[in-house]
Amino acid sequence: MARSGHGDVGMVDIDGSMLEGGGQILRNALTYSCLLGKSVHICNIRAGRSNPGLRPQHLTGMVLLKGLCGGQLDGARPGSTEASLEPAKLRNGNYLADTKTAGSVCLLMQVSIPCLRFCRGPSTIEYRGGTNCDMAPQIDYDTLILRPILKRMNVEYKLDIIKRGYYPKGGGLVKVHCDGFSGPINPIELLDRGEVVRIFGRSYVAGVLPVSMAESMAREAHSELKRYIGEDVDINIEVIREKPDQAVGNGNGIILVAETSTGCLLAGSALGRRGVDPATVAHESAKELIEALDAGGCVDLHLQDQLIIYMALADGRSRIKTGPISLHTETCIHVAEKMTNAVFRITKLNDTNSRTDCFMLECDGISFKPQ
Repeated sequence: MARSGHGDVGMVDIDGSMLEGGGQILRNALTYSCLLGKSVHICNIRAGRSNPGLRPQHLTGMVLLKGLCGGQLDGARPGSTEASLEPAKLRNGNYLADTKTAGSVCLLMQVSIPCLRFCRGPSTIEYRGGTNCDMAPQIDYDTLILRPILKRMNVEYKLDIIKRGYYPKGGGLVKVHCDGFSGPINPIELLDRGEVVRIFGRSYVAGVLPVSMAESMAREAHSELKRYIGEDVDINIEVIREKPDQAVGNGNGIILVAETSTGCLLAGSALGRRGVDPATVAHESAKELIEALDAGGCVDLHLQDQLIIYMALADGRSRIKTGPISLHTETCIHVAEKMTNAVFRITKLNDTNSRTDCFMLECDGISFKPQ
């Protein structure tokens, strides 16, 4: 089994019931395994969920990682609460990851894009499933928040949304292309939130749902944000009706993004559900953005945990000012420290401008480079 030289040799045991107790532990552990050439065994998979064990979307991600590292995968079957991966070596190429459900393509991207970034050559992955799903980031979060921030860390990839897929049909198609290894990941510093200079967003409907729903969500969100932020900040929420050939199923939702004078990006989003009126969906998204801004940090809760793996792999010390540390972030840090030699520190800050507790999240990365 090929090894990168980072961390201890031998099988790493991960307890999937720790902290968040969901699929995130599995995803992060397998991604580190694939990257570092470390065998990993995960028990009690998704023990914190009402339906423990592997679901179809988890299996899709596991098979994808197996292909990316040419490894040996055990326990990859529906309902399994135990699995292991013995990786070989990262290999670039063309891959397909199809959940065959409305399972989130964004969660599949989370496990695989770090691996693409360290392949010795270009790769393309087609992801099929749900693009705008409950209990997962919307694809718009990736395009509007995550990718721009990762670009600062020397993590770049091309993303094409060919077709959006909504619950329960799925059927979405997203293509990601990455040129592969282009030097170490840069550490990131996000220490000064600055002032909000604009708010923009996307309010959308698809399928048989009327565009008036998107108009209502945009109008209600605009009104609520104006009351919060004042008249001096421009708010532009685009109203979109997805074209029939670019979406599968019926769906509606909204994402709102605040951009600051120092280049920070924070978001709030919500999805429509049967029986929930557009005004409620708009309120949920605006409330999430307002809470992120009130926290006083440079990242929202969703970016906070998604940056952990890149901070752990980076060449140097990353520092981020953030609001309260989420359980998802604590889980990501736990797995990172089990799988790598990265060192994380969380320090409470005395910030009188924040309406919640504020923290400094630091990480000394492992300066990872592929063999």
